[in-house]
Amino acid sequence: MSDLSAARARYVALIAKRERITSPRLLDALATVPREKFLAKGPWRIKTEAARGYRRTPDADPIHLYDNVLVAIDARRKLDTGLPSLWAHFIDVLGVGEEHRVVQIGCGLGYFSAILSEIVGPQGRVQAIECDARLASRAAAYLRAYPNVDVVSGDGCRDISEPADVIIVHAGFSHPHPLWLTSLRPRGRLLVPLTQRDREGAVIKIARKGKGFEAEAVQQIRIFPGQGRGVAALDDRVADWWLRASSLAPLRFRGIAQGLPSDG
Repeated sequence: MSDLSAARARYVALIAKRERITSPRLLDALATVPREKFLAKGPWRIKTEAARGYRRTPDADPIHLYDNVLVAIDARRKLDTGLPSLWAHFIDVLGVGEEHRVVQIGCGLGYFSAILSEIVGPQGRVQAIECDARLASRAAAYLRAYPNVDVVSGDGCRDISEPADVIIVHAGFSHPHPLWLTSLRPRGRLLVPLTQRDREGAVIKIARKGKGFEAEAVQQIRIFPGQGRGVAALDDRVADWWLRASSLAPLRFRGIAQGLPSDG
């Protein structure tokens, strides 16, 4: 086994153990998808979950990427690739499976799109939406080898093309967008980070159940804000309401009105 292959094996084992991953297809995807193919050429700026700032890798050897580290996409904006263990955990919690249709909102450079592509297989589909046109263009180039992924340069609050089994939001918002809920198939699941203006908040999982929805808090998070996330104090109060309500018990509702649950 080469040094790179051994590093990949350790990477998968670390994530599997840390997050208690239950999906064999997810673990296979993590072992299969080359992380270095979804980044600019190294050296890279990386950091651990607890680190305050990035550090530069000593060279462009991809072995440096097979650790549970964030990789800077735009260090100036504090925009990075996302922590592998964190998003693997979320994908596992959502129960993404073979033949599923998945919508990603904020696909970045496409690494997790490729992971999802491998999980859903050739009969499944991934719609990867990215509001930053430059990132979307790069993601489309990186994902050419994944024919079941459709990269869309657009608005994730507007450009979902058809109903989905799973919707994953990779940016912070003050509340779930009504389109995300109406785009869920029966028993579909939505995962969305609800955050304050300081980027702190929690991830909420919402499941479609019959004629309504059920929301529950998953875990705390700090994440880049989504396009269109409000910056007023009212937006923070709305996000705080969701976080408090969903953390106490599963929150049941039928729709969204002015950012809050509604039974109308």
